Amino acid sequence: MLRIDCTDKHFSEIGKLVRETNEKHIIIDNAQGHRYIASGVGGKEITINGTPGNAMGAYLDGCKIVVNGSAQDAIGDTMNDGLIVIHGNSGDATGYSMRGGKIFIKGDAGYRAGIHMKAYKDKFPVLVIGGKAGSFLGEYQAGGIILVLGIDTDSKTNVGFFTGNGMHGGKIILRSQQLPDLPEQIVARKANAQDLKEIEQYVNEYCGYFGNDPKEIMSKDFFVLTANSANPYKQLYTSV
Repeated sequence: MLRIDCTDKHFSEIGKLVRETNEKHIIIDNAQGHRYIASGVGGKEITINGTPGNAMGAYLDGCKIVVNGSAQDAIGDTMNDGLIVIHGNSGDATGYSMRGGKIFIKGDAGYRAGIHMKAYKDKFPVLVIGGKAGSFLGEYQAGGIILVLGIDTDSKTNVGFFTGNGMHGGKIILRSQQLPDLPEQIVARKANAQDLKEIEQYVNEYCGYFGNDPKEIMSKDFFVLTANSANPYKQLYTSV
């Protein structure tokens, strides 16, 4: 096992140590906004104590990362495979252009979580947010699932403005008392039995990481949001 203390280290030095070590298990202590931790890394298990900076796990390719704390922006940017578990909140653009793997956030996510998420063949990205999400959730989403559980929040919708703006694939699933105002290209419906079976597997996994009660979470209503048109951008352009 390799243990790295971030104190007085430049982020580039930490990145080099993580990439070049032959150790499969790595513990990183005292992370204080250090950027690009584990970017492009595969085949390792990394525990981060503290607050990793922007683009942690960017281009991740089969690595498991557990963050004992919150994380900053662009976590899992263009992630290809692997698992990120955050025992806190996450900043803006979490899962930006995510192509595969899973991200689980115990608390809240900032603006534009899941923007440009996409799926292809066996690659299917999953983003689970335990609390609430900011505006532009799932903007231009093309594939995968974004699940917002709204745990310990007082919001009726658990999301900000413009949820699913420009969405043309995938699903956004909200556990909430009511639907937010949605763009015209979004279709929303209550989750059916098949949806709930799919949701339950991610809820069980979330609870396995963070200790919540899956039965309590599944007892509330879920809404499924999808794109309603083969050409969802048509309304955004002027006819000539």
